[in-house]
Amino acid sequence: MTTATLNFASVDLPAINWKTACLLGFIVSFFLLVFYVWQINDLTRGSYLMNSYEKQITKLSDENKNLEISFAENSFLGQALQKIQALNFQKTTSVKYIRISDSSVAVVKTK
Repeated sequence: MTTATLNFASVDLPAINWKTACLLGFIVSFFLLVFYVWQINDLTRGSYLMNSYEKQITKLSDENKNLEISFAENSFLGQALQKIQALNFQKTTSVKYIRISDSSVAVVKTK
């Protein structure tokens, strides 16, 4: 049995300047922190704007409904009230019923 020996060529890695690597790491970390804060701020501003726009939409839709009701009253009910006043109609205060006996009703004879 034969054993093969592998000879690896040693690779010389460049020397690392740890001060520069740490400084670069801190700069990148600071940049990422600032970017995170900026994105959270932008997200918060967007949700606040959406909330205020939704409130404006609800307010405008309520005003629209009120205007539709006002328009309907002014167009049909307003004219009806003017005609009622022109014909001198009065509001009823009490209702009285008239009794009709069975003998006073007309009967139709069939052939």
